[in-house]
Amino acid sequence: MPAKIRKHKAMNTFFNGLDTRKEMIRMYYQKLDKLPISYEQKMIETTFGDTNLVITGPEGKPPLVLLHDTNSCAPLALESMVELTYHFRVYAIDVLGQPNLSEELRLNMKDNTYGKWMYEILSRFGLQNTSLVGISRGGFIALKTLIFDEKRIARTFLITPEGIVNGNPLQLFMKVILPLKMYRATKSTKYLNWFLEEFYTEENEFSKAFLSNVYLHYKIDLSKAPLIRKKEALQIKTPVHIIAAEKDLLFPGKKLIKRANTIFPLLSEVVLLRNSKHILSKQDNRKTTELIRNSIWL
Repeated sequence: MPAKIRKHKAMNTFFNGLDTRKEMIRMYYQKLDKLPISYEQKMIETTFGDTNLVITGPEGKPPLVLLHDTNSCAPLALESMVELTYHFRVYAIDVLGQPNLSEELRLNMKDNTYGKWMYEILSRFGLQNTSLVGISRGGFIALKTLIFDEKRIARTFLITPEGIVNGNPLQLFMKVILPLKMYRATKSTKYLNWFLEEFYTEENEFSKAFLSNVYLHYKIDLSKAPLIRKKEALQIKTPVHIIAAEKDLLFPGKKLIKRANTIFPLLSEVVLLRNSKHILSKQDNRKTTELIRNSIWL
C-alpha cells in the first residue's frame, strides 16, 4: 500500500470543533483503507484551494475522473464505482468545501469557477481524452467543466445529476430540510433515518455513521445549484450520458430526462433506473459502472 497523507494543515473549518473534524478524517481513511484497491494520494495547490485526490487503477489504462456528491468524499464515490478502478486509471477528487481532505472553501456556482478549478486539475496531471463521471453535485461540476473548456474530456457521465431540474419544493422541505433540522435540534436518530429512507435506495451503515457526524457537527451544504441554461448546454459538444433515478426526490428521473432531451445537442444515452432513489443501490451501481465501461470501449 502506498504511503498515505495523514497530516493535514490547520485551516478554517466548517466543523464545530477539532475533534469532530478528526473523526471525519478517521472515518475517511477507515472507508478508503477497506476498499479493494491500491491507491496513492496527491494534495495539489490550485488557484481556488488545496485539493486532495485519490488515484487508483492500473497505470497506463485510460484516465477517468470521478466527482462525488454534496456532503461526501472521494472514498464514498470510489466505493459506489469501485469496478471502474479495475479498468481505468481513476482520479477521484475531494471536492472543495465538503467534508473531506480538500480545503474548506466553497466556490461560486453561478459562474464558471468550478470549471476553472477542474481545468487546473486536469492540466496539472496532463489528462487528455478523459472520461468524466459526476455524481449529483459532481454532475453539476462536470457540466461546469464542459461549459468552461471541454477539450480534455472525451465523454461525460452524469449520475442523478444536479443542475438540470429540481424536485418539488414542498416535498424537499418536508422530507429533506425538516428532518435534518429536527435531527440537529434533537439528535434523535429517528429523524436521521427519516431523511436517509428518502434518499437511499438501500441501507448503508457506514454512510449513516459518516453523515451522522457531518449533520450534527458540520455546516452542511444545503445550497442549490443553478440550473444549466439551454444556451450553455447547446455549447457542449462532448457526448453526455445521463443516469437518472425514477424516485429521486432531489432531481426526479423522468423530469430530468425530459429536459435533458431538449437542451443537450449530443445526448448519447439516457437511462432511467426504476424504483431507484437518489443514492443508488449496489445493484444499480454495478449496472452504472457496466454502462460506463461499455460506452467508453465502444
